[in-house]
Amino acid sequence: MARFHVVSFADPSAALRAARRLREEGFHVVDAWSPMPIHGIEEVLEIPETRLPWGTLAGGLVGLAAALTFQIWTHAVDWPLVIGGKSYLALPALVPVSFETTVLLAAACTVGGLFLRARLRPRSTLRPDEVPDARITDDLFALVVAEESGAHDPARFSALLESLAPVLVRENWRVE
Repeated sequence: MARFHVVSFADPSAALRAARRLREEGFHVVDAWSPMPIHGIEEVLEIPETRLPWGTLAGGLVGLAAALTFQIWTHAVDWPLVIGGKSYLALPALVPVSFETTVLLAAACTVGGLFLRARLRPRSTLRPDEVPDARITDDLFALVVAEESGAHDPARFSALLESLAPVLVRENWRVE
């Protein structure tokens, strides 16, 4: 069972400064919870750049290829009709369906990739004892600091917290 400390601040700049300071002092900041994006927190937490746009591109290209293949096969091979004197492959007529299929599959791959990457799955709601404070992500900015077995010095951590002046501290928050 892991132990965490949840340190909450009233504004995003204080949370960002605290995250930087905690990292400089050698504490392991695992996550940041906030009601809005905190610009620069991803560098402090060393979050790698996402590969989600590549999944979106792949889905879009597959959608485009599938739409064009199906339409060209239908118009030129399976049901060849000359309509209004146009050729079997009047490409301007293929654009709307191809565009919509591209967007549909790109969006589906983006959402699917997000769910896979974030390990989102159906589950029951959190128990009240699993949430550190009800105000987090409403009007507080919280940092989750992991207590690592040999590297965590409680006295030094408490002294550092006093200098950071958090609004709320929940120590020894346990997650199973």
